[in-house]
Amino acid sequence: MKERLQKLLSAAGVCSRRAAEGYITAGRVTVNGETALLGQQADPETDDIRVDGVPLGREPEAVYLMLNKPRGYVTTVSDEQGRKTVMDLLTGVSTRVYPVGRLDRDSEGLLLLTNDGALTHRLLHPSHEVSKEYRVTVSGPVEHAAERLSRVRDVVGLPIRPAEVRELSRKGNRAELSVIIHEGRNRQIRRMCAQCELEVLRLQRVREHCLELGALPLGQWRYLTAEEIAGLKEE
Repeated sequence: MKERLQKLLSAAGVCSRRAAEGYITAGRVTVNGETALLGQQADPETDDIRVDGVPLGREPEAVYLMLNKPRGYVTTVSDEQGRKTVMDLLTGVSTRVYPVGRLDRDSEGLLLLTNDGALTHRLLHPSHEVSKEYRVTVSGPVEHAAERLSRVRDVVGLPIRPAEVRELSRKGNRAELSVIIHEGRNRQIRRMCAQCELEVLRLQRVREHCLELGALPLGQWRYLTAEEIAGLKEE
């Protein structure tokens, strides 16, 4: 019997129905060799339904890796403007993986990539409030900058939870700050800094949930350990 593809992907345990919509619009789903369309129906008994080339019902091996993203790369699988993407850095990765969340082009640091759709959905869902820590170098009126940033309660008119901000070092009109946030508003930290008349000179993500960037070289990637994967899946 024919059902909407979103329902079929969810029933097969690939991802949630909402996440399935993203899979379909990204061109990751095919039916009988043709790229699927949002709202399309199919019959799993008679149609060849595939996600990332893998037949529905046959899950590919889950792959989890961490990349130390440099500046100048966009966090997308492909880019219509021909800019460099983080996928260009994944030399030697044979399984197709996808970024979990984003780092803007001018930011750097820890980026998780995986083909585990269920984990991706859980980590990105606002209800789980996954913490992310950044090292931010700013210039301008840096005295009491940490306190001012921690008092910001909205960005572009949208409410945010208070960030946890502490000063790591300060010299003249420059300071290095640790900023921990729990949401993923677009360019949230940069907009918070702009509200406090601070110019962001460098923004580096150093931790997400239980993952720490550590000494991973810039532009390099590694597979997650079993302990790290287990930590990500803990509630």
